[in-house]
Amino acid sequence: MTVRVNGAGVAGLAVALELARKGIDVEVVEMRGECGLGASHWAGGMLAPYCEREAAEETVLTSGLSAADWWEEAVPDLVSRRGTLVVANPRDLPDLRRFAARTRGYRWLDRAGIAALEPGLAGRFETALFFQQEAHLDPRKAMRGLYETARNLGVSFRFGELAPGESHACSMTVDCRGPQAIGEIEGLRGVRGEMLYLETLDVSLSRPVRLLHPRHPIYIVPRGGNRFMLGATMIEAEDDGPITARTMMELLNTAYALDPAFAEARIVETGTGIRPAFSDNVPRVVETKQGLALAGMHRHGFLLAPALAREAAERIAGRLNAAQRRSA
Repeated sequence: MTVRVNGAGVAGLAVALELARKGIDVEVVEMRGECGLGASHWAGGMLAPYCEREAAEETVLTSGLSAADWWEEAVPDLVSRRGTLVVANPRDLPDLRRFAARTRGYRWLDRAGIAALEPGLAGRFETALFFQQEAHLDPRKAMRGLYETARNLGVSFRFGELAPGESHACSMTVDCRGPQAIGEIEGLRGVRGEMLYLETLDVSLSRPVRLLHPRHPIYIVPRGGNRFMLGATMIEAEDDGPITARTMMELLNTAYALDPAFAEARIVETGTGIRPAFSDNVPRVVETKQGLALAGMHRHGFLLAPALAREAAERIAGRLNAAQRRSA
């Protein structure tokens, strides 16, 4: 019997891989023409459980601690374990202290420590938090790698279908459709995220940097090839239209505050995505009439998909084994 996974975003590919590792026949059905074109396409790719704990429940930290190891095994050579740097301008140092009080796994850096880690930021900040155990990856490369890993384990894919066909008997369905499940899974709402890519030869960063700001904090993630991804907006709306002028100005102004050299950068891409979330913003495995769902990934898709995928695969394997024993 086949387990069908609806959706080929990060949650769908992760659970398909975990099921295949258990020897279960898996079919992934995706409405788009290829994998990773939903919210996963616009993700920051930060495997930052300690930083995320600042505004999230403890389970986000504990469940995310093993994410970097999981990704390193699934898509070798794509995980960068260079930590996360969190900075604030002098007038916003109370925000940095509050950030520190809400998390752990960091050490304080002075001006010399910041310059040693990121020479391009030398002299710009008095103090910073360094989360050495955190990591990051390029989501688009990771999704392509995850797709190939799953295929090599025998996972089959059907793209461009709005609804699953009936070519195979299906014993259970795992719903990983992300925002398409809003309105069908109780409690899900949409949260709009916006991002942009900048390209410049004048900025050098080797790890994600978070700049705290009272109104519009941002994160900047190096992508290689002199490109940097900027993001952080979380707007309570299900509008996935183009990026707004307000967001563009706020992101660019805050990037300029981090390093004025961003003023001469070229904007090479902008994007928006709707991220499904529950009221507590904690992703979870949910029971459905057809089986299970990995739902409410919010901003934690790449961080928490591995743990949720393992949980879902264990539950499905247990049910299939029980069904086999009953039929024996």
